[in-house]
Amino acid sequence: MSSPISIAVIGGGPAGLMAAEVLAAAGQAVTVFDAKPSVGRKFLLAGKGGLNLTHSEPLEPFVGRFGARAAQIAPLLRGFDVDALRAWAAALGVDTFVGTSGRVFPKDLKAAPLLRAWLQRLRAAGVKFAMRHRWTGWTDDGALRFDTPDGERLVTPRATLLALGGASWPQLGSDGAWAPWLAARGVDVAPLQPANCGFDVGPTAAHAGGPGWSERFATEFAGQPVKPVALETAGFAARPGEFVITASGIEGSLVYAASAALREQIARDGSAKLHLDLLPQLTPERVLADVKHPRGSRSLSSHLKSRLHLSPLKLGLLHELLTREQMLDAPTLAAALKHLPLTLHAARPVAEAISTAGGVRFEALTDGLMLRALPGVFVAGEMLDWEAPTGGYLLTACFASGRAAAQGLLATL
Repeated sequence: MSSPISIAVIGGGPAGLMAAEVLAAAGQAVTVFDAKPSVGRKFLLAGKGGLNLTHSEPLEPFVGRFGARAAQIAPLLRGFDVDALRAWAAALGVDTFVGTSGRVFPKDLKAAPLLRAWLQRLRAAGVKFAMRHRWTGWTDDGALRFDTPDGERLVTPRATLLALGGASWPQLGSDGAWAPWLAARGVDVAPLQPANCGFDVGPTAAHAGGPGWSERFATEFAGQPVKPVALETAGFAARPGEFVITASGIEGSLVYAASAALREQIARDGSAKLHLDLLPQLTPERVLADVKHPRGSRSLSSHLKSRLHLSPLKLGLLHELLTREQMLDAPTLAAALKHLPLTLHAARPVAEAISTAGGVRFEALTDGLMLRALPGVFVAGEMLDWEAPTGGYLLTACFASGRAAAQGLLATL
């Protein structure tokens, strides 16, 4: 069945909903299509541990978090910055506060009340929602194709705005299926890759037969955080924080922050090497002096625990990554405590990642975020070729790009 619709927004995440809001406010008839029974599923998941809506740092460093794509992200954020986003939330009855880390949260930390108020306002503005509509591309004559519980539906809008997300958390709707369809129509799409992701470790001294931790280490320490610690790697200056041991490798905030640099190393060299400072609060001289301090009849582990207050997990890392000879040589051991090498074998699959790198390249878009190869089709959100660390940056850019794409669409009508 074919339906004439004024404007089709495909994807009910933050970018698509923000686009629908801008379009409806301009008097356009908008229908939001989504494959799932309800919208905002990844948004609600993001709020499960406290919705990190944005970050309070000034615009220039905020934009710098987008690395190679900072120049393209800057105009989007200037059009809808942190203050604008907080004011928008307040207008929905959701007050926000700045946490000690600079991150911005709703006062009740929850995503659901904000989403409910937002959907109420969208429906009041005339926005229609077509749920369980999975977009499957275009017909030969340019109609949008949707799989629905009632069979295939064809839609012929005046304009289309795509906000389908990347390829992370596919069970919530963003599965990246759109990438080959756009590429087949001449759109330049960078391969979708995991971002803000975990990694599998390569062979270790205790498990030289293949990648991954030794069974003993994984069994004892998987799920435990390594803290305090500092991490550095090529292209990523030493930074303090924490990360978590997994059954096959590492994940967590400090690893996510370095994930772009680590992923690029693996793509280039087949593996990536990082270094850990297990005692960031102590100088190398102090560490060496404590390691060399006479230990009498105590075991080496007891000595390190007593002198340096090493946790069982940090001791386990040393035994996992150093040979017996290295452990027994005081200068080598002291150097490793401040600069412990760890080789990574591979990034975890994109379906497990928090976000996605790659997507529609900005070079394939006009300044109004319209596809050059497909006039009348606009793109927003995580479909775009960008990445940034966690902390509210990506979510803010999704809001801002949805707004910018809608404004670009309005300008062409």
